[in-house]
Amino acid sequence: MKRHFSRLLVGTAVAGFVALSTPVTAFSADWPSGPIRMVVPYPPGGASDFSGRVYADQLSKELGQPVVVENKAGAAGEIGAQFVANATPDGYTVLLAAMGSLAINSLLPSKKQQYEFPGAFSGVSMATSTPLAIVVRSDLPVKNTQELIKLAKEKPGTLTFGSAGYGSSQHMVGEKFQQATGIKLLHVPYKGSGPALTDLMGGQVDMVFETMPTLMGQVNNPKLRFIAVTTKERAPTLPDVPTLAEEGVKGVDLSTRYAVLAPKGTPPDVLKTLSDAMVKSAASESLQRAALKQGVAAVPSTPEETDKALVAEVSIWSEVVDKANLR
Repeated sequence: MKRHFSRLLVGTAVAGFVALSTPVTAFSADWPSGPIRMVVPYPPGGASDFSGRVYADQLSKELGQPVVVENKAGAAGEIGAQFVANATPDGYTVLLAAMGSLAINSLLPSKKQQYEFPGAFSGVSMATSTPLAIVVRSDLPVKNTQELIKLAKEKPGTLTFGSAGYGSSQHMVGEKFQQATGIKLLHVPYKGSGPALTDLMGGQVDMVFETMPTLMGQVNNPKLRFIAVTTKERAPTLPDVPTLAEEGVKGVDLSTRYAVLAPKGTPPDVLKTLSDAMVKSAASESLQRAALKQGVAAVPSTPEETDKALVAEVSIWSEVVDKANLR
């Protein structure tokens, strides 16, 4: 029954995305003629915030108008996403968010979105992609993934992991890890990655499944231990940290992808102008240097490719949500 429910949700999301019809705002030949607001629906300090700010700086140069990042955090990204979904579709208000979190929220029974996902948005461009790392507090008596699994099985439901919020990508990667290893952890949701990492360093939680930009400043922190990354290949910025596959955990090859989205009905010419500017921004030396330093890859795309990725993201996470039996 639950699996059927998830498939139904995916089908509904895809159908809504294709069928939703919104009047298209007339395109102004001098667009943009004023500042562009880029809403990041999470607190400062996380991977979304980094992606938004590094692109906003370059986009301002490419478009000849200020691109201002505005953090509207809360409800695992829903407050900011809803704000943009309801904004005037003129290209002056866009969203930069983790696609996984938005897709997951659309699948969770406990979430009551006031908009259709992905149907309420038009894709502009992918922005960045980042692996996640499993990081434990250094005084936890584990040195690697197998020792972590062993300890978790000895103490089912007592080891804790912090996340950026209920339904966030960090939360769901933690759920996927539990499903792949047969362990049970206790989830502790926070209002963003920064607070979760702070409590990990303070010993209030045992581990996090976190993105590279959030973690890079803590690589040498003696209070933390990096034990694995969630992607098929090792992260270039963490060459000594093995993948989960190398540690004997199969079926976990996950990254967090960030995209720029506009309200549905934004004129196609505006979407293309923004997308072209994203491509040029991603190719800039300064953005490439900043991305490498933070352990992310710049992955711009066309609006059409972004639309397809949004639909695919719902499919990727539906099985995880279904198996986790989340409420």
